[in-house]
Amino acid sequence: MDINLAQINDLFKQANELVLTTHIHPDGDALGSLLALNGYLSLQGKKVTMLLDDDIPSTYRFLPGCDRIRRPSGRQTKPDLLVVLDASDVERIGGVYQEVKAPVLNIDHHVSNTRFADYLYLDDTAAATGEILCDLFVHVEAALSLDMASCLYTAIATDCGFFRYANTSAKTMRYGASLLEAGVKPNLISEQLETKPLSSIKTLTEVLKTLELHQENKIALITVTPEIAKDNDDLTEGLINYPRNIEGVELAIMLKAASPDTIRVSLRSRSIDVSRLALSFGGGGHARAAGCTIHGSLAAAKEKILSAAARMMVGKC
Repeated sequence: MDINLAQINDLFKQANELVLTTHIHPDGDALGSLLALNGYLSLQGKKVTMLLDDDIPSTYRFLPGCDRIRRPSGRQTKPDLLVVLDASDVERIGGVYQEVKAPVLNIDHHVSNTRFADYLYLDDTAAATGEILCDLFVHVEAALSLDMASCLYTAIATDCGFFRYANTSAKTMRYGASLLEAGVKPNLISEQLETKPLSSIKTLTEVLKTLELHQENKIALITVTPEIAKDNDDLTEGLINYPRNIEGVELAIMLKAASPDTIRVSLRSRSIDVSRLALSFGGGGHARAAGCTIHGSLAAAKEKILSAAARMMVGKC
């Protein structure tokens, strides 16, 4: 059922106990949105639990409230509402869906959303789920704490490349300005996000050694091998941008071995709708940034994704 902002507010008013979650392999939008909504609902006197079926990347552990996010315990709970943020597919929330038995509200901005929820608010024109939450907070005339504003700014800024990507709109910029007026210090947030441990830089050098160019240098591919991924899984976010930034490259692909037979695929593009490519493998995302998981060996996954990408490049997919 598609709903509007007023109906979201009604659902929140009716619920006393809520569980909030977001997708595995969380990014800045996922975590920032999760924490901002938790702050708002907690101020309304609601009993709120944040669950995430994954680790929190060290890059985002500076966000206020991260220490209150829990992993699923395996014990079933029955709150009044399960709120799924920034996830287009129920599989993306992992074990939370099996643990929490409640009506599901999904707030999302991915064009590839599978409409799995009982209640859906989908705005695929929004730069981030954090931008949708700004719409909601304006609608209900909510006063933002500095912590909420910092989380919202991180959510929006990271998903639009700090206001550089094509999904940046005039409204996105206005919300960024309003969050600064609420006290957010963008320099402090960017410093937290850009500061990397030495091991991250070493990981980067190893991953760049795997760079391959295909289709007359229009496709660039990098690989995070099991040897690199071991003990470094938390340090690979953002590496996909390096092949994407190569002159002449239209499609960037990063393969990451999560296990010997599970390969995570990240896709970035300047002009190609990579959400279609990801969707063909059961994934999803945005036109310029998407991802999927391919089961099988690293070599098999590489062959499959390159073959599908080549077909897309010539307009056959």
